[in-house]
Amino acid sequence: MCGIAGWLSFDRDLTQHREVIDAMTGTMACRGPDDSGSWIRPDVALGHRRLAIIDLPGGRQPMAETGLAAMVYSGEVYNFTELRAELSQRGHRFATDSDTEVVLHGYLEWGDAVVDHLNGMYAFAIWDEREDKLVMIRDRMGIKPFYYYPTSDGVLFGSEPKAILANPLARKVVDADGLRELMAQTKAPGWALWKGMYEVEPATLVTVDRSGIRRRTYWQLDAARHLDDQETTVGKVRELMTDIVHRQLIADVPRCVLLSGGLDSSAITGLAAARLAERGERLRTFSVDFFSQEENFRADEVRDTPDSPFIRDVAGLVGSEHRDIVLNPAELSDPEVRLKVLAARDMPAGLGDFDTSLYLLFKAVRQHSTVALSGESADEVFGGYRWFHDDAVVDSPTFPWLGRMSLTSDWAPSLRADVRATLDLPGYIGDQYRTAIAQVDHLDGESEQDRKMRTICHLHLTRFVRILLDRKDRASMAVGLEVRVPFCDHRLVEYVYNTPWALKTFDGREKSLLRRATEHVLPPSVRDRVKSVYPSTQDPGYAAALQQQTKEILAEPDAPVFSLMDRGWAERLSELDPATMSATQRIGLDRILDLHYWFDRYSPELQFG
Repeated sequence: MCGIAGWLSFDRDLTQHREVIDAMTGTMACRGPDDSGSWIRPDVALGHRRLAIIDLPGGRQPMAETGLAAMVYSGEVYNFTELRAELSQRGHRFATDSDTEVVLHGYLEWGDAVVDHLNGMYAFAIWDEREDKLVMIRDRMGIKPFYYYPTSDGVLFGSEPKAILANPLARKVVDADGLRELMAQTKAPGWALWKGMYEVEPATLVTVDRSGIRRRTYWQLDAARHLDDQETTVGKVRELMTDIVHRQLIADVPRCVLLSGGLDSSAITGLAAARLAERGERLRTFSVDFFSQEENFRADEVRDTPDSPFIRDVAGLVGSEHRDIVLNPAELSDPEVRLKVLAARDMPAGLGDFDTSLYLLFKAVRQHSTVALSGESADEVFGGYRWFHDDAVVDSPTFPWLGRMSLTSDWAPSLRADVRATLDLPGYIGDQYRTAIAQVDHLDGESEQDRKMRTICHLHLTRFVRILLDRKDRASMAVGLEVRVPFCDHRLVEYVYNTPWALKTFDGREKSLLRRATEHVLPPSVRDRVKSVYPSTQDPGYAAALQQQTKEILAEPDAPVFSLMDRGWAERLSELDPATMSATQRIGLDRILDLHYWFDRYSPELQFG
């Protein structure tokens, strides 16, 4: 797990620009606190920051085979041991025990087809000296971030936009489409906020040579008939989950599991604890909580119960070494923490304590572990969100997550009237929705219900999950913590995606397959628990702190944030009783503050109107 950066220029001598690649690489020191390196030739410069996970002394980068290829790599390939053995039989010789060297030799053996052999999360760039071309590759689900910025004579690239923006060739311009997607949250393919910058899309190869830039998708969700019966399907899910967790526990550094007390993280915890117990090891688990949350908990539309009792049940059952990371309103609303989250994400996400609490949790976890397994993405894979089971949402011609939780509440009421009219967010969302559903492959003879649910699942696996994966990667890597996501293993995703909806809900509940497949490692309380979303503080002290900070911005007559946001709307929110503020209103204040600090830190040039 690391940070990568690079610059390809066919018209410059990059050996004269070492300070630029060093600056680009240096922006991601938090992603790789253990080491740094660069590899520079006239046409190409590669930079790397390392977080050492496997083969601590031997995995330094950039890694090169003289006269053949050089590579910078971020992530983990979980089947590297098998690939190493196969490549050894084909005559390859290895100098290290790292997965990085295995991927490099895999490319030398199979070329672009190396992607068909990889199981893991990765973003890497290879300069092929034999053909004078750069190949950029991203994992199937988009777990690891990867961005690029075409130039007149090549390309800039990096794990995060900040690496690219550190190059003088990259302009900090945000246009109307950049703002539309920031506010709409449809996860438009290739979107990167900054004009001229793009994401390397998941499951995509981007090749750059003197003839230009070419893209190829190497994996996608295809419709296939599911022929297994219920018992066989449950058994297959159990087999896959067990294998995946076992693979993702491999590391040469301390590991843990992020435990929320929900089905997803509890299943990971149970499987991981059992595996480590076989080796005489005890699992570490961590949870986030808020001061007095359990005692003062109030049920709402997405949370029926507090997490703490369920967390205790799981930790007690598996015997983990457990720690609760308890946060208070002062920590969550601290402007310095907000600035760190903003710097990690490179954009004003406006998610408030959803982001700051995650960052603070990861910061605390990093003091004890370097690798953490997370239950992220199970809801997208198995159909766990409540709106999957709401006919009104399923039948609605838009993205199911929009407007269904405060995490994605509508920006429109908070915008200035002229900005709202220019951006036309409903029109943009409609266009994106039509584009997204046109990508869904269906089976001949599929029932109307299965067609609907396949579409909903496809939207979540190709759009919504990428929003959440990016959030988790940025917050974790900001403190040098590697978070692994077992539910994103492409074998599991493919298998469950093609399971008919009736099988996914065979017991009349959400995530029936996962519940049954992992019930042997779950306490009864968690096995029977209803889905509850990521926790958020309910302390009015947090809202009061946001109001005070907003009033300070309102006191600035020329605050740039009000070139987008409605000043009168902000004034009204800042005067409400914090104890009665809705989650949507509180998110509105968070967005004002995020935008304010974003303008201050990045000085973006806005081009719209």
